[in-house]
Amino acid sequence: MSSKVQENFNLMKKTAIILILGIFMFSCQPRQTTPIFDIQKEKPKVETAIHNSIGWVKDKDTTMLYSIIADDENYLEVHPENTVVIGIEKFREAERFWLDERFKHVSFKIWDLKINFSADGNVAWFYCMLNDFNDWQGQAANWENTRWTGVLEKREGKWRMVQMHFSYPSN
Repeated sequence: MSSKVQENFNLMKKTAIILILGIFMFSCQPRQTTPIFDIQKEKPKVETAIHNSIGWVKDKDTTMLYSIIADDENYLEVHPENTVVIGIEKFREAERFWLDERFKHVSFKIWDLKINFSADGNVAWFYCMLNDFNDWQGQAANWENTRWTGVLEKREGKWRMVQMHFSYPSN
């Protein structure tokens, strides 16, 4: 082989090695961890859904309620009084309590709200504290200093509550 051909061959070999190493190094880079959705746009929507899932009762606005609660049999809600509601039909039965004219909403307050999102932005989960003040036949029917966690799923462009859990701190 002539020295010129040998030189070209060595250059091509070096170029190929550099190209292969570059491709390998690029493919070993960590995947993008930046969300592929706009958190600034979605977070207020989730916050509104969380607030409305309690606030609907002020005006007994079931249209608002059912625009938030997942309409399926996988819905799950756990109350601090050992009540577990599984599925939309059981939820509809349980809502009769809040719709009863003897039940009066007074106020509610949410604080320490923390919201997280899945990487694809289709699931949100939250934690907060809740005071929910109400009246049943003139007697207080309150949840005070209640821990509240939940999961929302984005379905057909809208945030739907799929799970809620309420509990009282033990101390």
